[in-house]
Amino acid sequence: MCNTDCCSNPKGKAGTKTAINDPATRLQTIVTPESQLYPYEVIEEIADFITKGSGMRPKIGIICGSGLGSLADIIQDPKIFEYEKIPNFPVSTVEGHAGRLVVGTLEGATVMAMQGRFHFYEGYPLAKCSMPVRVMKLCGVEYLFATNAAGGINPRFAVGDIMLMHDHVNMLGFAGNSPLQGPNDPRFGPRFPALVNSYNKDLINKAIEIGKAMGIESNIHVGVYSCLGGPNYETIAELKALRMMGVDAVGMSTVHEVITARHCDMKVFAFSLITNKCSTEYSDKKDEEANHEEVMAVAKNRQKACCELVARLVREIHTATA
Repeated sequence: MCNTDCCSNPKGKAGTKTAINDPATRLQTIVTPESQLYPYEVIEEIADFITKGSGMRPKIGIICGSGLGSLADIIQDPKIFEYEKIPNFPVSTVEGHAGRLVVGTLEGATVMAMQGRFHFYEGYPLAKCSMPVRVMKLCGVEYLFATNAAGGINPRFAVGDIMLMHDHVNMLGFAGNSPLQGPNDPRFGPRFPALVNSYNKDLINKAIEIGKAMGIESNIHVGVYSCLGGPNYETIAELKALRMMGVDAVGMSTVHEVITARHCDMKVFAFSLITNKCSTEYSDKKDEEANHEEVMAVAKNRQKACCELVARLVREIHTATA
């Protein structure tokens, strides 16, 4: 029963539903899209909080994937911000994601790193998952390094290998989900951004050279990544379909962050640490099923190589742009 405070009853007469039944009024009712939860002014406020609190304007931003939080631990003279203490910032709820933002220096460059990202399966809309990328942009970041733990679909990949991402298949986008959904703010970027060169080729080539110098060239590949919604791992049929589409590794993150970064004209470098081989054949063996514990264990064993790769690439950027 409507009462005098009912939103459909602006005249204050119980039972009068003229407003809600009027087609002209209904057309004026627009649901606020999720992307508007973080308008430019709010993101600017978050960025100001970080730059003033750290006294730095970082040039390189790093997103640490599951079990790869040690990438932030190699930052020198760190200023640490707990997510829960940053105004209007979400919190990470996944094991292996510490929930801290670290600002400092690495190989002479000023950097900021997220120890913990936000996922669609946590209940966050994609605009909120990728909002920190826009914060990075307003902090001064020009380069985004996005890392993730992924399942290897390509049969040539072994557990512990590193796949440099040169393209992606946006499965969430196929379903109509995008971090750019809703009204576009041109202060961030254009309404219709192109993504054909999302992953910086110069950085990919430099990473391959660094891999050779580190003696891990046989463990480095270049491939295509796909993001699924999660939190469940993929079925055999889904993995077969992805492989037919040319996907080499699959995870539950990164793509929407890359889209957001390219929208605001950041240069992107991304890689997947292959933490498990995806099973594409039906089997009753329990040990062939993916699990988060395996992901964390592999990431811990390979964190030294991942940290060195990132540090050396940061050094190359700093030297080239100093």
